Amino acid sequence: MAKKRVTLADVARLAGLSPTAASMILTGRPDTRLSAEAHAKVHAAAASLGYRPNAAARALRTDRSRSIAFISDYVATTRYANGLIRGALAAAEEAGHVMLVLETGGAPEREIEAVRAALDRQVDGIIFAAMRAREVFVPDVPIAAPVVMLNGSSARFPISVAPDEFAGGQTVVRLLAEAGVSERIVLLGHNPDDERGLFRSEFISRRIAGINHEMAERGLRFEKQLSCWNWEPDHGYDLTKSMLRDTSPTAILCLNDRLAFGAYQAIGQTGLSIPNNIALVSFDNDEVASYLRPGLTTVGLPHEAMGREAMRLLLDPARSPGETLIEMPIMRRGSLPEQAPTR
Repeated sequence: MAKKRVTLADVARLAGLSPTAASMILTGRPDTRLSAEAHAKVHAAAASLGYRPNAAARALRTDRSRSIAFISDYVATTRYANGLIRGALAAAEEAGHVMLVLETGGAPEREIEAVRAALDRQVDGIIFAAMRAREVFVPDVPIAAPVVMLNGSSARFPISVAPDEFAGGQTVVRLLAEAGVSERIVLLGHNPDDERGLFRSEFISRRIAGINHEMAERGLRFEKQLSCWNWEPDHGYDLTKSMLRDTSPTAILCLNDRLAFGAYQAIGQTGLSIPNNIALVSFDNDEVASYLRPGLTTVGLPHEAMGREAMRLLLDPARSPGETLIEMPIMRRGSLPEQAPTR
C-alpha cells in the first residue's frame, strides 16, 4: 500500500500549532509574529515527518508552478547538443525550479502537443531549443507564458540566445595566422559560386561571413573553396582526397568537425601528416575531436553557457527583447603547428 502523503495539518499537529501558523512559517513569511520557538518546532516537525509542499496546490495559490518547459527537436536524444540541457537544468535547479524536457523530433504535430502539455502543467516559462542553430518553427498555439529561444530564432518570440558565430569565424582565421599560415589555405564545406541562390541558415551565414571578414582584414585568400551541402565525414573525406591530387595546401579550414574527421582520414591515406604537412582547424568541438590524434583544434559551441543564459533570461522579470550572443571558446589541440606547415 502506498504511503500516505504528509500534509501541512500533520506538521501543525506535531508542532502543536494551527495549520495557518505552520503555513506562514514554512512559506517564509517575514511578518508571522510567531516566536523563534514556534519556528523551530514547525521546521523540526516538517523534517521529522518528511513533509514536502504540495506543488499543485501552491501553483493554484500563487499562480506559479516553479516549473519550466524545455521543448526541443533532437537535443535530448543526441549527444551533439545536450550541453544545452545541462546548462539550463543547472540554472533551473539553482533557482529552485523544475525543468520538464519535451522532445519533438522536429515533427510539427508533436511540437503542438508539447506546447499544450507544457501549458496544461502551468509552466512559468518555455525554452524552445534547437540541436543545430537555425530559425525554429514555433506552433501557432496561444502561449501566455514567457518564451526564450535557445540556439535558434523566431520572429514571434524576440528573446534569444545563440553562439557568436561571426566572432567564431574570425577566430579560426586568427588561429591560422598566429600559427604562421598565410598561403595555400583551403576552405572545406562552402563555395559561394557553387551555392549562389541557395539558403544556408542565418547562423551558418554568420560563421562564413566572419571567416571572410578576417581573411580580407589580414590580406589572405583561399587557394580553393570546396562546397558540399551536408557537412558529414564522408563528404569531408571525398573532397579532401580529390583536392590533394592536384593541390598542396598548408592548411584546411573545415566548417565543422565532422568534415574535419573525413579530412583526417584522407590526409592519413596520402602519407602526409597533421600538422607537419597540413594544419587543420574547425568548428563545434564535437566530442570526438579530442580523441583524434593529433587532437583537432576547434572553436567550440558554448552549449552549457547558452543553456544557463537562456534560463537566466527566462526567469528574469526585467528581460527585454533581443539576441544574446555567447562567445565561442577556443579548444587548442595538436592539429595546428607552432609554425607554418611545410610540404
